[in-house]
Amino acid sequence: MAADSPAQPSPGLPGLSFPGVGAGLAVMRNGKLLLYRRVKAPEAGSWNILGGKVDHMEPAAQAARREAEEESALAIGEIGFLCLSEQIIPEDGQHWLSLIFVTTDFSGEPGMPEPDKFHGFGWFGPDELPAPLSRFAADAVTALSERGYFARSAAS
Repeated sequence: MAADSPAQPSPGLPGLSFPGVGAGLAVMRNGKLLLYRRVKAPEAGSWNILGGKVDHMEPAAQAARREAEEESALAIGEIGFLCLSEQIIPEDGQHWLSLIFVTTDFSGEPGMPEPDKFHGFGWFGPDELPAPLSRFAADAVTALSERGYFARSAAS
């Protein structure tokens, strides 16, 4: 390839053929985290925060908001960076790097506009988390706990 030629996209699928880039949003209300139960891989049957793939040229924070609104029917306000999560999931043959954000600023009630993706959802406090948690959700829970989000939200 000539030095002045534009780079060609990699063949294959993100997360399967090469590491994918994901974005997630931890939605908090009254000291509880919104979790959805996944239907499909990766980690089918696990409880997960909202999120998905970052599209080409899409800022990760925008992707987190878009995915959360598509998956929950909530209107998302301000969000902030929470943590970075790397998921290597040999049983599903997947590898993802995900930027996880957090919000307490949203309106509406969660729903399931994409029932082909989720079995159900709920709000869970730190002592009532369902099992199994996805790796993505477990990393979010750890960061939320370390930064006092469960206690801070419960006190307000």
